[in-house]
Amino acid sequence: LASGLALLKPSERDPLKTGTAGTGDLIRAALDQGATRLLLGIGGSATNDGGLGMARTLGYRFLDADGVELDGVGASLCTLARIDRAGADARLGAVEVDVACDVDNPLFGPRGAACVYAPQKGATPEMVARLDDGLRRLSDVVRSELGVDVSALAGGGAAGGLGAGLVAFLGGRLRPGAELVVGVCDLAARLAGCDLVITGEGRLDGQTVSGKAPVGVARVARARGIPVVAICGCLGPDVER
Repeated sequence: LASGLALLKPSERDPLKTGTAGTGDLIRAALDQGATRLLLGIGGSATNDGGLGMARTLGYRFLDADGVELDGVGASLCTLARIDRAGADARLGAVEVDVACDVDNPLFGPRGAACVYAPQKGATPEMVARLDDGLRRLSDVVRSELGVDVSALAGGGAAGGLGAGLVAFLGGRLRPGAELVVGVCDLAARLAGCDLVITGEGRLDGQTVSGKAPVGVARVARARGIPVVAICGCLGPDVER
């Protein structure tokens, strides 16, 4: 929720101006509490900054060609030239970062963060083109400055490119959300002795089979021969999948 779309009124949405600094604040707070493993759920963001705001909060500096420090918002992508990680929080090297990511969109291109998701975050067609170019630039700079290639990373475009940012700046691992939660909750052990499993989702549709929670739960239950019922708000396209 730190960088979530629900935090803004429709009139406030502008992915050139929003950033993921709030997500960085939460990560820093967790480190202050002694966390050695971080579990991040990404998606539903109001941002398209490639994770610059998050990384900036944690000590990274992003500079343009003249050496001027950038703010770490969506518009910063368009003039990014250098990454200074000298001041990055040293604790990041000792923390394990797992990222729950339910989409496989790449960072840029027709299926990328800007083209697919930025319009719902308030972007005009002109802004979408500008942000997509910026994410492509981010990929190039990350590869040259950090030696990390996120150009074709499945899920890199999640949450306005935060997926790619977490991999590039924090060494994160992108994992299907349902798989991650099932493991963290030790669902298999919890199903011992159960006769029926009830799960659910706001809408069951063709996308549910692509790593969403109900199917993740159902797979664990099926392996143990336990029937599953899903309760949902509505049925969407291709639900027969």
